[in-house]
Amino acid sequence: MFVMDKLDTGDKGKFYEQLNAYLVGLLKEEKYWLAALANAAALLYTLLPDINWAGFYLYREGELMLGPFQGKPACTRIALGKGVCGTAADTRQIQLVEDVNLFPGHIVCDPASRSEIVIPIIKDNRLIGVLDIDSPHIARFDGQDAKGLSSFVEVLNRYIDWPEEFK
Repeated sequence: MFVMDKLDTGDKGKFYEQLNAYLVGLLKEEKYWLAALANAAALLYTLLPDINWAGFYLYREGELMLGPFQGKPACTRIALGKGVCGTAADTRQIQLVEDVNLFPGHIVCDPASRSEIVIPIIKDNRLIGVLDIDSPHIARFDGQDAKGLSSFVEVLNRYIDWPEEFK
């Protein structure tokens, strides 16, 4: 059984080290991609402060398809290059958006969301999908979040054997 305590959010570097250690603990127990992503989304939603959505969009048949998440219902399909998630997937670069209302083409799923960070999931030069996190606060995310969440994605890639359908 996996046991989880609240983390101290005063030091972001330490917070992400602990968060990623929890992720390793979860993935050691279950490596199947669907269960692993469901638990990863729940872990982020439970422990990451000041967010209102955390989840995954997976690359299938030339577009992003909604995967496991926590939060309000979301868009189910996103074209590459569209919105923050589609831009991250298309460019394969982290998108750190301080104010989503200023992002050209932002796709509104939850009008309460004000800032967003999207981390592309790339393994063996293959786009798997993106990790998407929204916050109801402007400028919630910064470079430390980008670094910590990139490490989170690295842990996912280390433990999950991604299926061929995500290509």
